Amino acid sequence: MSPMRKKLPILVIAIVVILGLSIAAAGGAVGAASSVAPRAAQTTVSQNPAPTTLETTGIYTQLYQEASPSVVAIRVTVVGRNNRVVGAATGSGFVIDSEGHIITNNHVVEQANFIEVEFYDGTLAEGEVVGVDPDSDLAVIDVDLPAEELEPIIFGDSDALVVGVPVVAIGSPFGQDWTLTTGIVSGLNRIIDSLGSYSIGGIIQTDAAINPGNSGGPLLNLDGQVVGVNSQIATASGSNSGVGFAVPSNLVQRVALELIADGSVDYSYIGIAGTDVTLPMIQALNLPANTRGVAVSQVTPNSPASMAGLHSSDFVRASSSAASNVDVITAIDGVQIKGMDDLVSYLARYTVPGQTVAVSVLRNGQEPLTLNVTLSPRP
Repeated sequence: MSPMRKKLPILVIAIVVILGLSIAAAGGAVGAASSVAPRAAQTTVSQNPAPTTLETTGIYTQLYQEASPSVVAIRVTVVGRNNRVVGAATGSGFVIDSEGHIITNNHVVEQANFIEVEFYDGTLAEGEVVGVDPDSDLAVIDVDLPAEELEPIIFGDSDALVVGVPVVAIGSPFGQDWTLTTGIVSGLNRIIDSLGSYSIGGIIQTDAAINPGNSGGPLLNLDGQVVGVNSQIATASGSNSGVGFAVPSNLVQRVALELIADGSVDYSYIGIAGTDVTLPMIQALNLPANTRGVAVSQVTPNSPASMAGLHSSDFVRASSSAASNVDVITAIDGVQIKGMDDLVSYLARYTVPGQTVAVSVLRNGQEPLTLNVTLSPRP
């Protein structure tokens, strides 16, 4: 049986389900916006020689001691008819400012009637939902505690990550609060399903152990800065198999700011469906073997893409060798687009509704075009 990609908590992934809760997952399409930070930090990838085992142990110990007071355990209660408790679950989160705002996953709190938040020192507080964003599977909750009792975590720059960089996850796998696991960034620019109708791009892949209960917790670099929010795992068993996924910190910051300000996130929309360029396309269109981009398979009528002149493709199947009338998006605003993951990530991170972007298109393998597309809000 092929591995399945699962949401970390509520019922299927990083949450330990006690009674019964289910979450919805959806897939594919293209979305949008830019990135700002509630609390920004200049994070870099260390160029120093790799530390020895003893040195690494010391780094992990110090990191855990410094980061744990910013990490919280989240316990959710779901109430049904006649005020009967019908479900309960656990997840993780972390404090992002001195006003009591906490980041977690949408699927951790989306069905919650009561949210209990526990801090590293044993403090308990009730959490209130500020806003949720199904399209990034992120949520912001709020606790009413004095600023001096809160220790906001610092965000790192997820764009600075490279494959092989050590990372650490802190969370509550299987209800075991403040558990630290270690690993590396094992992949970048992955694409995963959200809880809405659009995919999440720019995802960080890690082999740090992530299990039910880790959802919403931080993925940290060795400077103790958040580079991602642990959200999903690919698994056939329901527990960690060495392939975990985290929403990148640069997107998290942008989403958090909008949820705090407005309670929702407004992404831009281009209005296409497509696929990565394949070998049969390259052969049929006589393209260079290193051609990369998004082959547009369908353009939504009256969408920004349609009004800008992008064409739907006659190339119905990626395995077909009879390609004709194919638009391949190769760049946006001069930034190379290698595939759908790049397109989804760029729109979500760097654009907003109403913005006009220059889309570089290779039409039918011969005609390079630049089309100005004015993006709209997602429908």
